[in-house]
Amino acid sequence: MNQVSDEELLKTIGDFIEMGHVENIVAMFKQEPDYYRFTGDLIRDERFMVRMGMAVLFEELAVVRPDDLALAIPSLLPVLQEKTAYMRGEAASLLGIIGTDEAKKALEKLLDDPDAQVAEIVREILA
Repeated sequence: MNQVSDEELLKTIGDFIEMGHVENIVAMFKQEPDYYRFTGDLIRDERFMVRMGMAVLFEELAVVRPDDLALAIPSLLPVLQEKTAYMRGEAASLLGIIGTDEAKKALEKLLDDPDAQVAEIVREILA
């Protein structure tokens, strides 16, 4: 049987999100929780629609699979250290949707982020 590489899977997930087929990705994540490990890579995607779609994906997963969301935390933590402010902000937003104590604790490090918008996002999440 032909196995799909992580790179091919990431591209497919990103393409589907960009096309607005988030419901398909919800179904994939429900069937294979291991896909949460791709979260950090997906919010690093250069396509704005993919990054925005990740928030939609997580909002939907929060309804149908709230206990699985924390599986994304390990892939999001490195993104909080990115030089690019919007990536830190995207990671913070997803951690806010996850909402666990572990996610909130990770966000505390961004309260004094050099980017005012990132710091504001974090303050709003933690308020």
